[in-house]
Amino acid sequence: MSMILPCICPACQQPLKVKSLKCPSCETEVAGLYDLPVLARLSTEEQDFILQFVKTSGSLKEMAKHLNLSYPTVRNLLDEIINKIYSYEK
Repeated sequence: MSMILPCICPACQQPLKVKSLKCPSCETEVAGLYDLPVLARLSTEEQDFILQFVKTSGSLKEMAKHLNLSYPTVRNLLDEIINKIYSYEK
C-alpha cells in the first residue's frame, strides 16, 4: 500500500513542512525545514487532474471526454487549480 504525503496539519489545518529526507539505500539523511513543492500541496484529485492534463497535452477537450464532464466544467476546474497555485506563491 502506497502512503500519500500529508501536506496539511490534521490538528490546526496549517501547511506542513518537510523536516528530513532519508536515502533507503545508503542511510544518508538530510535535515532542515523545507517547504513542500507547490504541486505536492495540491489534493490527490488535483494532482491527478494535472497529471491527466499533461498526458492529454493540455487538451481540455480531451480532458472533458476522459472525465465525462463538459468543457466549461473542466475549464473551471483548471482555473481553480491555477488560482490555488498562485495563492501558494504569495
